[in-house]
Amino acid sequence: MGTENTFNMAIQQPTSQQIYQTNMPFSVSQGEQQKALSRVIARIRESCDIDIIFTVTVNEVRQLLNADRVGVFRFNPELGGDGEFIYEDVDRQWVSALSTQVKNYCFTQLYENGKIQVISDIYQDISNDRYVKILEKFQVRANIAVPLIKGKDLWGLLCIHQCSEPRQWQQAEVEFVQLITEHLGVALQQADYIEQVKFQSAQLAQAKAREKSAECQKTIAKTVEKIRQSLDLEIIFRTTTEELRQLLDVDRAAIYRFNPDWSGEFVFESVAEGWVNLMQEQLQRPELGDKISECKLKDLVEPPTDTYLQDTSGGRFAKGEVYRVCNDIYDCGFTDCYIKVLESYEAKAYVIVAILYNHKLWGLLAIYQNTTIRDWQEDEVYLLTQIGSQLGVALQQAESLKKMQMQKEEIAQTLKELQVTQSQLIQSEKMAGLGQLIAGLAHEINNPISFIYGNIPYVTDHIKDLLNLVRLYQNNYPQAPTEIKNQSAEIDLDFINDDLPKMLNSMMSGADRIRQLVISLRTFSRLDEAEMKPVDLHEGIDSTLLILQHRFQRQDNTPAIEVIKEYGELPPVVCYAAQMNQVFMNILTNSLDAIKESSAESPKIWIRTKVIDNNYLQISIADNGCGISENVCDRIFEPFFTTKEIGQGSGLGLSVSYQIIVEKHGGQIKCISQPSQGCEFLIEIPIQQISRVC
Repeated sequence: MGTENTFNMAIQQPTSQQIYQTNMPFSVSQGEQQKALSRVIARIRESCDIDIIFTVTVNEVRQLLNADRVGVFRFNPELGGDGEFIYEDVDRQWVSALSTQVKNYCFTQLYENGKIQVISDIYQDISNDRYVKILEKFQVRANIAVPLIKGKDLWGLLCIHQCSEPRQWQQAEVEFVQLITEHLGVALQQADYIEQVKFQSAQLAQAKAREKSAECQKTIAKTVEKIRQSLDLEIIFRTTTEELRQLLDVDRAAIYRFNPDWSGEFVFESVAEGWVNLMQEQLQRPELGDKISECKLKDLVEPPTDTYLQDTSGGRFAKGEVYRVCNDIYDCGFTDCYIKVLESYEAKAYVIVAILYNHKLWGLLAIYQNTTIRDWQEDEVYLLTQIGSQLGVALQQAESLKKMQMQKEEIAQTLKELQVTQSQLIQSEKMAGLGQLIAGLAHEINNPISFIYGNIPYVTDHIKDLLNLVRLYQNNYPQAPTEIKNQSAEIDLDFINDDLPKMLNSMMSGADRIRQLVISLRTFSRLDEAEMKPVDLHEGIDSTLLILQHRFQRQDNTPAIEVIKEYGELPPVVCYAAQMNQVFMNILTNSLDAIKESSAESPKIWIRTKVIDNNYLQISIADNGCGISENVCDRIFEPFFTTKEIGQGSGLGLSVSYQIIVEKHGGQIKCISQPSQGCEFLIEIPIQQISRVC
């Protein structure tokens, strides 16, 4: 059995660093966890072979957690806590722990009540030297040990070893290993169930040579197979009741579920033709097969009721009774009231079996013979008890699937939120930097251009005065000296006299255009307007158009793009001005790109504004570009979705625009388009609104 090691009884309980902490940061990918967990669960469902299940599990867990060793430690209950590693997956450079027996007279106490042991560094977290030496023999430096519980008993441990160096285990890693062990516990229990079914079925086949015994075995195997193939309770319960009714040749097979207050109802039923359907009736009749405590009948017409199981919190079944058999309802000592209840079921004989879920009474599996009394056979009762056990396993597996689906939905929602947050951060940082750059450029340009713009009128006046003085000299001294005549001819004084005022007018016009561009840049950035305030949205649209003016002009073989403004009378709108300008920039940029792709002969962009319903305003930006298909139109506001080539679009512009309009301003934005028919964006926002967090 290899070397023998002894755990001393003086081993201390794990320190606060060893016990699983809920505030550890996440480091393990939840997506990778989900994939690994799905593979392990699939293996559990595909195979009932514990060897295969544990071999796959230790390999998957070690690969995912990048650990040096993952092993399954099995306690020997007959030796008071002694045990050995029976499965492992270990890196080649570390020794194998298989078949190494470990002695410990109080080892199991460390894992009572499902305690998880988490050790980041054996030299820091363990005060017992003998314990440290034992772990050193396995070359362990950091360790996670999670109890494997089968039923209510401690069966073993799933151990994660880091041998190369200390390791700060993360919360997600510990939770993942704990979830894996829960499913391994289910696998152990399921394997026991199946082994019991196989063993007892073999005994029944040997003792009962009749043909029905073989059919019973098929039904058990079929039920187990269906539970493994499907975790849909509706399919499992419906199939079970139908096959039981046909196999046992009974008139009714039904499943009854208890409510938290111990009342209940039939949830599935297979009934032969000609008998009442209890699922449809749901007359709140007796709780299946226990004596009645009190029954008040107003008359024989009103359906009888039984509250015994509700009054006694499950009666004998809750106290451990597995099944109850009645061959003749008139020969079992029942009260008259309870007999009337059974008569309302049209039953003359029945067998009822408890369905347990997590060792608690969940419901009942019942079969009824309505045509006549029946002497139920031992193999028939045995079949029902085994099927009842398998239905309990199905409930447990369905609950595990439900948890896994919830985790999957939570992961998907978290991923979606992360994408939205990422897009907001990227675009916000981008626009903040752009706004600061624009504002800085506008400020730097404004100073020199203001100097030029302000001095051009004075220069113009001075030039006029000088030219007038030259004319006076010409008029009063027509016979100028030869040197002056030559200089006048050389510089073409008449041309200067005519062209210089024109040049000054052009300089004045250019300086004025630069001033207007600076004003538009400052209007677009609006760094001094971070809060909501009333603004003129037409100014924001015009400033955006001016910034994009170079893209509207004729370029190479592309004709100029005509902008048609149809502005309505808009009141000041309370909004985040800079963010609204960002929306205009994103939509107009998309329109320009669409027109460029379409190669339209007369490209146009229409911008319309108007007030609707007195409380909202509508802004329409339309183009006659290439348009988009319906399936693309449904996704254009998703983060990172783009139809442009790689490197030409981030897929954030319209997503951020949607967030600004819908989330920040409580409005609506939608796209109306068809391929080759252009595209129109409709924006609606309230004129007055409560300030929102930016």
